[in-house]
Amino acid sequence: MKVLVTGGAGYIGSHAVRALSARGHEPFIFDNLSRGHREAALDTPLLVGDLLSADDVSNALRASGAEAVLHFAALTYVGESVGHPDAYYRNNAAGTMNLLDSMRKAKVSKIIFSSTAATYGDPIRTPIDEDHPQNPVNPYGRSKLMVEWMLRDQADAFGLKFTALRYFNAAGSSLDGRIGEDHDPETHLIPRVLMAITGEIPEVTILGTDWNTPDGTCIRDYIHVEDLADAHVLALEHLARGGASAAWNLGTGNGHSVREVIRSAEKVSGRRVPAVAGPRRAGDPSMLVASSARIQRELGWKPKHTELDSIVKSAWQWIEKGGRYAKLPGSKAK
Repeated sequence: MKVLVTGGAGYIGSHAVRALSARGHEPFIFDNLSRGHREAALDTPLLVGDLLSADDVSNALRASGAEAVLHFAALTYVGESVGHPDAYYRNNAAGTMNLLDSMRKAKVSKIIFSSTAATYGDPIRTPIDEDHPQNPVNPYGRSKLMVEWMLRDQADAFGLKFTALRYFNAAGSSLDGRIGEDHDPETHLIPRVLMAITGEIPEVTILGTDWNTPDGTCIRDYIHVEDLADAHVLALEHLARGGASAAWNLGTGNGHSVREVIRSAEKVSGRRVPAVAGPRRAGDPSMLVASSARIQRELGWKPKHTELDSIVKSAWQWIEKGGRYAKLPGSKAK
């Protein structure tokens, strides 16, 4: 299939583009490069445009001849969303409405949506399955849940076929080291731990050491980015076969604490992680662990990288290369 990948020059989108190509599909990237990287496109056609421009979206659908869309383009920082909720609702919700309107006009009826565990809010049970109540506690999660509502409503009204993939903590980098995680600012734990090792930041701050967990630090479900990418391709092929619209969780089902991540990074790198204890961050639950039993049962998806050390190792290999597209040889990064 010809597939338009919005946000395909970003972290998860760029890995999904490679997974599509590996399965024989023909991806086209649509990205405004505000947070994505031209280098991450590799050899995939890159259509530069903005989700907030209906003309840009329509032109990209037409130029690509897309038969389906993988939709990653979004603002994704929880803290930023609290301070700038207008930007999050505008980009994530209104931008997606532009996309859905343009898809309908172009008669493109299949979309795989990059959703998030943030739509669940504070967990009332763990592991979290897809039937857990969705009660997001920040504008980022609310904007993503709004898109899920849009998808369901347009499925009922217009016959749209969709999957919403709610993933937990994306981590790691491509195993061949060609693409990886490059955010500015970087807020994710694993790269920040590794950046502390290299001295790019002076230390990593542990946000709370008095949580109700075995070692007092927060527990999260880390899923390798290539496993996420594979799930998107399987979801696309599910819709192509006439499968029903659905929402699925993506995680390993294994929870790891902040201290466990630090120990893993020290083991993988052979170097000490400078770390300091800090206060809890408002809104953080003590534990977020996924149940991915439904997608494993219904699509046959299964994460290949279930060991924390292997996930951290792939991230470390990217950090050792510089951890930034701008630092790669021959880079023309913005």
